[in-house]
Amino acid sequence: MEFMNTSKTLHGMREGTSARVIGLLNEGSMRRRLQDIGLIEGTPVLCLQRSPSGDPIAYLIRGAVIALREEDSSKVLVE
Repeated sequence: MEFMNTSKTLHGMREGTSARVIGLLNEGSMRRRLQDIGLIEGTPVLCLQRSPSGDPIAYLIRGAVIALREEDSSKVLVE
């Protein structure tokens, strides 16, 4: 697995790459939901697969496969 080394978003990750969460730009209930599934600072994330249309994207987060829409994944900062 290849680790990304520049600050980006979950949505910008390529399939098969890993990164660590460095922050959330989401607000309100969506921020809380993302935190509840384990997207907190320091959490490793693996980009598993993009849907044929490119949205949503499946990620491996703390042992669970989670699909996130671009609207939400583009607000999760990773490095």
